[in-house]
Amino acid sequence: MASEKEITLRESSNATPRTKTPPKSSAIPVPFVYNPSDDGTDENLLILLHGLGDTQIPFGKLGRQLHLPQTATLALRAPEQIPFLYEQAFQWYTSFDPLGELIDRPNPTPALELMDKVIAHLTKDCAWPPHRIHFFGFAQGGTVAAEFALKFWRTELSLQQKSLPSSGQDSFPPIANAPRALGSIVSVSGPLLSYPTSPNPCPTPVLIFHRPPPAESALPSGAIAALKKGFAKVAEVKMQGEGMPRSKDEFEPIMRFWSEQLGRRPMEGLYEVMSGVSPP
Repeated sequence: MASEKEITLRESSNATPRTKTPPKSSAIPVPFVYNPSDDGTDENLLILLHGLGDTQIPFGKLGRQLHLPQTATLALRAPEQIPFLYEQAFQWYTSFDPLGELIDRPNPTPALELMDKVIAHLTKDCAWPPHRIHFFGFAQGGTVAAEFALKFWRTELSLQQKSLPSSGQDSFPPIANAPRALGSIVSVSGPLLSYPTSPNPCPTPVLIFHRPPPAESALPSGAIAALKKGFAKVAEVKMQGEGMPRSKDEFEPIMRFWSEQLGRRPMEGLYEVMSGVSPP
């Protein structure tokens, strides 16, 4: 019949390698724990950032325990040791004044500069596309993840602007580079330090998991509003308790979020159904 469409099959393809090159300690200036995916397909990378006073070790263990499909994990240690403490306790940026009091408005620049180096290595040397790089951060680690995603997005917007033709140019304008965004963020009790003012919110989806007062890790007033100003898609989960999610019920909304955000690569030998396309 004339109205019938041809249905053909073509082998699925992906521009990035199925197994990624592991990150190198020579390129990442802090200790880390890297775990390739359980199923041998490194389609996503989940970067785990610990909270104030912790290390990468328990978060490396958490990454292994999650067993996310087609997902490698990378737990990073913060760059600065907390002063006057003899145990292994680290901070992403200077958090205490000389008297040992918490700083109200800390400067996250050291952490953001570190993340610039990490992401540059992962994208250029390890073949991870930015939209397949996801973050999970607790408290200060969640703050770093959100602040860096905004910084990365602003940089991409700036690069796009620079690629646009100048006014009055006679030649045919080149196609502008499309800005890229990171894959997703899960922040557990990690507010932004800044208040975003850009008219172009970051498209990276965010899930903010937090505890209501009187929890010690409760978010400050205005934290959710700031996230919604900076990001176009913000989901909120509030549960009683303290600190990190620990039970299956508490992790359930996080796992559901990941099921919606993590990419899936068709396995080798699978084919896409193409409608109305003649075979080559």
